[in-house]
Order: sequence, then C-alpha cells, then structure tokens
Amino acid sequence: MPILVCDLPLAHPPKPSPATSWTIRPCSRDESEELGALYFRAYDPGVACSSLEEAVADIVASFEGDYGELIPEASLVAVLNGELIGAVMVVWRAPWPDVPDCPFVIELFTARECRRVGVARSLMLAAMNALTTPDNHRVALRVDFENAGARSLYESLGFIELF
Repeated sequence: MPILVCDLPLAHPPKPSPATSWTIRPCSRDESEELGALYFRAYDPGVACSSLEEAVADIVASFEGDYGELIPEASLVAVLNGELIGAVMVVWRAPWPDVPDCPFVIELFTARECRRVGVARSLMLAAMNALTTPDNHRVALRVDFENAGARSLYESLGFIELF
C-alpha cells in the first residue's frame, strides 16, 4: 500500500467542511469497546478485522502503544447525537520500517452511513491542525491503492505519494 505524506503547515489549506451537526473531541481509552464496534462496522468483514472482538482488541492495542505512542490532541472522534461516527488515531512514530519518521495516521474510519458528508475531512483537518507545531513539519499515512475515496480525500488535503 502506498505511503502518503503531507508537509505542515499547509501552504494552501483546504476549505473546512461546511457547518456540521457533529462535534470533534479527543478519543479516550474508555471508549475502546465503542470505537472497536465502529471500526468493525466501518469495513467489510476481513478488511480490517474479521470479528468484533478482534476490532476491539486492535483499538485497545492502539491505546497500549502497539502501533506507536498515540498523540492525544490529534487522536480524535466525531460524535453525533451521543454516538461515535468517526475516528482518527495518530501516533508520534509508527513502528514499521517502511514509514517515514514523523507523526503517522494509523487509523481513519467513519460509520458507513456517515460517509461522503465531511466527517473524515473534519477529523483529518482537526488532527493536522493539532500536529502543526514548530517542531513538526510532516504527517504520513498508508492508504489502500484501490480506495479511490480515501485517496481523493488525502490528495485534497495536500498529501502526496512518498513511494
């Protein structure tokens, strides 16, 4: 899967999403069950996880640092009417040898019924704003080449293919 990178701060920031009815806030380890359920429902079975239990375990592993140390101010959830509808999880450095040495988006997922309305864009913009500091100039992620929607979103946010 290709690695995409984006230099921060953005020279030409994309337009923010229109006024929304959801709120964005930091995610919490206490929400692991709900996040895992959303993660499992967001993908076809077997794409990310093959069972709900595996999805919850993967989210717990994220909070425990198995994929790098989560950045609290950039690891966010979107909430609508008290329900989680999307999440982005970002680590300071991912543990895989083929990724750049910079903050890395390990997960971005939205509820199927909330796709194409700006949830993922809102989450990514909020995470990227949180990552823009004098000490940080880049963020990276991995994307499935076949996922045209995700690729389009990332490209519109200024991400380019690294390799």
